[in-house]
Formats: sequence, structure tokens, C-alpha cells
Amino acid sequence: MITLHGFAASNYYNLVKHVLLHKEIPFQENLVYPSSDELLAVSPVGKVPAITTAEGFELSESSVICDFLEDSYPKKPLYPELATERAAVRRIMKIAELYFELSSRRLIPFVFSGAQAPQVIKDEVRQVLTRGIIAMNRLCKFSPWIAGDTFTMADIYMYYVATIVHIFASSQLDWDVLAEIDGMKAWNDTMKQTDIAQAIEADRMANMPEFMQHVQAQIKAANAK
Repeated sequence: MITLHGFAASNYYNLVKHVLLHKEIPFQENLVYPSSDELLAVSPVGKVPAITTAEGFELSESSVICDFLEDSYPKKPLYPELATERAAVRRIMKIAELYFELSSRRLIPFVFSGAQAPQVIKDEVRQVLTRGIIAMNRLCKFSPWIAGDTFTMADIYMYYVATIVHIFASSQLDWDVLAEIDGMKAWNDTMKQTDIAQAIEADRMANMPEFMQHVQAQIKAANAK
């Protein structure tokens, strides 16, 4: 059985968890937080998520894990058969990562501390997000799924990226980024109503108080140095 290492408040962790549940792959969860010795034993840079297979194979980085699961468990595929269509799905995921996920994460320290980010950082993040919005409006189909009429890895990936973008951009930039992409709000609501997404969200909310305690302890320890 696969062991999924990480914590339910992490969107990257939940991305992999959604793939496991969608493909009906048996797995167990191991609660562990970033940079701990336990996590470093299975993830070289101490990031979540990571997995360990029944054979003892260890793997980290969410996109790598998702591709491994797709290759190893072909049931209920999350990529189209045609190479061009697979590339189109991956392009949406890469743009979501580069222009939504990574830029929004620059706001994390300020969201967790309750402070406002410096204006220069807000302006830089807004500029990158704007480029992502333009690209997504050109590429996403929402008919009814992101890449067309078939549910793909891009739907799962974007759903958990959108969670981060919505929370951080709303609190720091007073900006509903999802509303800027035609069809994304309705699609996001559809995703949110699925059984898998609701189960993952319940686990995320249950883990959040403990995770925030961990974050505050890390901040306190850093300030004490």
C-alpha cells in the first residue's frame, strides 16, 4: 500500500490525495510537517507531499508523484490518449504553476503573520497573476472541464492551485482572481461539490488548527534566533 506523507492543510498534498482517490488507489496517510527529520527521510528537501510505495520506493514533488501514479495505475486515466491533447493539459498545469501558484506563494508569510505585504511585492504578484489570467482565458475551455469534455489532471491541479490563489489574493490584494477567468467560478463550484473534493476539504479544515499551531511555533522559533 502507498503511504502519503504530509498534512491535509497543504494544497500540494491534497492534489496528490485527490489523484489517489480518483484512481481508487489504496493508500494510508502519515501526518508530518515540512523540514522535520521524518519528512527529510523521504523527501530530499523536506517538502510535502512525498509517497512511499509498498516496495519501499520513495518519491517527492507533487507533479512527479502524479505522473508516477498515472503511469503505474492506468485505470481511470487523467491524461488524453493523443500526444497533442496531453501536451495541452500539461501546458495549462504549467501556466497555473508558474503564473498562479508560485506568485501567490510570495504572499504566504504575510497571510500567516496577519501583516500586509509591501506594495512592491503586491505589485509584482499582481503583474504575474495578470499574465496568468490572460493565458487561462485563452486556453481553458470549461466544456465542462478545463481542457474540454474530459476530466483530466489539469482539473485536479488547477482546483488546488485556485484554492491558494483565491485565499491569498483576496486577503492581500483584495482581488477575486478566479472571477477574471470566464467560466472558472462555475467550474470551481462544480469541482467543490464532488464527493472527493468535499472529503478532502473536511480533512483540510480538521487539520488547520494544528497546522497553524505548527506555523506559529516555527515563527516564534525563528524570531528567537
